[in-house]
Amino acid sequence: MRIDLHTHSTASDGTDSPAELVHAAAAAGLDVVALTDHDTTRGHAEAAAALPEGLTLVTGAELSCRLDGVGLHMLAYLFDPEEPELLRERELVRDDRVPRARAMVGKLQELGVPVEWAEVARIAGDGSVGRPHIAEALVRLGVVESVSDAFTPAWIADGGRAYVEKHELDPFTAIRLVKAAGGVTVFAHPLAVKRGRTVSESVIAELAAHGLDGIEVDHMDHDEATRTRLRGLAGELGLLTTGSSDYHGSRKTCRLGDYTTDPEIYGEITRRATGAFPVPGTGGTRP
Repeated sequence: MRIDLHTHSTASDGTDSPAELVHAAAAAGLDVVALTDHDTTRGHAEAAAALPEGLTLVTGAELSCRLDGVGLHMLAYLFDPEEPELLRERELVRDDRVPRARAMVGKLQELGVPVEWAEVARIAGDGSVGRPHIAEALVRLGVVESVSDAFTPAWIADGGRAYVEKHELDPFTAIRLVKAAGGVTVFAHPLAVKRGRTVSESVIAELAAHGLDGIEVDHMDHDEATRTRLRGLAGELGLLTTGSSDYHGSRKTCRLGDYTTDPEIYGEITRRATGAFPVPGTGGTRP
């Protein structure tokens, strides 16, 4: 089985619609794909309705968290999307995205960048507006060469010249809420230093003690030495290890299935989850 547990659609900051994403996943030879848009489950229904036969959908979300000034992302799988407390927190994060993005555009304008809010909003479309949409606007203006080049201290990385904070969950709270909603938590790309500051291994140990289920090890932003280090840490802490593409369509260079999760790990994730169940494809509608 080929299993990719971290992808994004136009419901947040990907470029494929949820329906297009599941068909692309099937074409890439995947057996299981997780849709984990940022702080939203809005794409799940469309993905499920379009799910090709032979492909299984894992519903999830990537929750925006912050601890001691360091941003981190928590992948949440197979939780009840209607659980009230977790739903309220997701809505708070989403509601803060527009004023935050507008403020970042204002900071860029103060730096002499002729970026306009209308263009950022157009790029985001119906998705939850975020930094990748601002980064794409900078690429189109020729300010940076690629989306990843915008995520530097010079521009919109954490603490960068045009960075603005938004409402984010405490990761310990995120774990508690996801657990209460019957879900499973995996710390996304925990040592992706190219993205900015990361938390220490002692913090990962604390998260594990508070119920964290796993860490994402095989990811494009982890080199081989980092993956080896994380596997060792996971073994010490009793954490599951996953691998995923973090696919965003044409917005990033990674492809569906570039990194995958071991079927036994996937099986353990589904065994632990009680809030929702994987959705088997039955030959859904094409996009």
